[in-house]
Parts: sequence; structure tokens; C-alpha cells
Amino acid sequence: MSPLPLLGAIAKRLAAAAAVLLGAATVAFAALQLIPGDPVTVMLGPGTVATPEIKAQIRAQYGLDQPLALQYLHYLGNLLRGDLGESYQLQRPVADLIGEQLWPTVQLALAALALAVLLAVTTAVATAGRRPALRALATLLELLTVSSPSYWIGILLLTAFSFQLRIFPVAGDQDLSALVLPALTLALPLTGVLAQVLREGLETALGRPFAVTARSRGLSVTAVRLRHALRHAAVPLVTLTGWLTGSLLGGAVLVETVFARPGIGALTLQGTTNKDMPLVIGVVLLSALVFVVLSTLVDLLYTVIDPRLRTG
Repeated sequence: MSPLPLLGAIAKRLAAAAAVLLGAATVAFAALQLIPGDPVTVMLGPGTVATPEIKAQIRAQYGLDQPLALQYLHYLGNLLRGDLGESYQLQRPVADLIGEQLWPTVQLALAALALAVLLAVTTAVATAGRRPALRALATLLELLTVSSPSYWIGILLLTAFSFQLRIFPVAGDQDLSALVLPALTLALPLTGVLAQVLREGLETALGRPFAVTARSRGLSVTAVRLRHALRHAAVPLVTLTGWLTGSLLGGAVLVETVFARPGIGALTLQGTTNKDMPLVIGVVLLSALVFVVLSTLVDLLYTVIDPRLRTG
């Protein structure tokens, strides 16, 4: 690719990223205005005895006495300077709060993603184009996991493996064993979606001439699937994985609550409950940034998986 088209593509990508971040901040700001209740009253707690004068001082301190449009522009100005603001409730910089809670959520998301891809590839390779009964059983289980709410899957796993069998801890993040059930809870719905898409791609690839030629050269069925068909079916899998990974932060809210784990999900829930606008918008911006980065990585992976996409 020549330099000018490359620079144009980079500029287009950066403009799209800025538009996504601006849209995410705007939607989060607007949504929080619709939550009933006065932010200052929520900040002080239900049993507050603060006088109206003290409330007015707090409102002025955070700029909540200004018109909504000015509050919005002031917040955008701070964002442009890299300032996510200070949490109303916790009285600390939002960037510090997110930084402290980010690693447990990253651990959970990466473990869930690795489990989902491993289970999906294994299931799809084992059932694509094979006996109809085995394929139907796999499809039924996948539909069941996709249609089940993640918190319900988490409760079932807790009941079976923590309360009954006592294999894994009920709550917390004290060691690696405490990560297994939360990661599996997030991974199972993703596995269902990914396995169905990959199986369709594999079955299409296995019917193409290159697969027949590979079989005629003496390769086993499994070798053809892993060396040739899987590569052709991987592009839609990578696309879908990128999209679904962006949704893991949203799923982490419920999973971290069910398993009493620290993380961004628990922080988001706390911020939303307390109408802590800077905290919630900071988390929303983080989610949007993760989505933008993942989309870029997915585009790069296309050229690695399919060399034909490197031209043009």
C-alpha cells in the first residue's frame, strides 16, 4: 500500500475512534440525566441533615448549578485534557479508581475469552460435517447457553461446583481457582455463538475443491480441518470474537456481582447506584476505547489470516 492511502486509512480510523468516544460520552451523560433523584442528595446519603445552603455549596463546587449544556461542554473540555474528573461519592480521581479495579476485570475477560475460543474451536472441529445426532446435540447445547442469562448460568455453576461439590470457592478473587467459575460463566454464552459461526464456516470450507484435493493427497479428516478449513473459517470467527469481546465489560457487571469479585463491573454498579456521573462516564469511555482498539486489532488480524487482504 502506498503512503498516501495508508495515511488516509489511519486518519479515517482515528476520526472514527474520536467519534465513537464522543458518542459514548454524550450518550452516558444524557442517560445519567434521566436517572431520577438529585445528585447532591444521593451524594450525601439518605440520612443527611445538610442544610439547603450546604447543598447549594456542594452543587456549586461540582458545577451542578450550571445549565446542562455548560456542564456538558465543561466535561468535554476536561476530557480533551485527559481529566476524567473526580468521583462524587468516593472523592477520588476517576482515573485512579478505574486503574485500581481494571486488572481483576482484565483477568476475568481474558480468561473468559480464551475459554470461549478454545471450547468453540474444539466443538466446531469435532462436530462440523459429522454425524447428524452429534451435531444436533452440540447445536442444542449452544442454543441453551446463548439463550440463558449469564447471572443464571453463574448461579447454577455456584450451586453445583461450590455449594454441592465444594471444588471452587463461592466468592472473592483470592487465587486462580476463584477465577474459574466467573470465567466459565462469561465464556459459555460466547462459546455458543462462536461455535455455531465457526461450524458453518468449516462445513462450507470442507465442501470446496482445496479440501477435496487435500484429502486426495492422503491427509486425514482432522488434518484437513485443522490445516486448511479452519484457516478459511477463521475470518468470521475473528470478527465475531472482536465484537463479543467488547461486550465482556458489560457482562462483567453481573458476573462480578454474582461472585462478589472486585473489578470494573462492581465499580460501574456502584457509580450508577450513586448517580456518580464522572465515574460512570469514565467507565463508559474505557469500554468505548476497548471496543475501538479491538476493532483495529481485528482489522490487522484479517491480513494475517488471509494474505489476499494485504493487497489493495
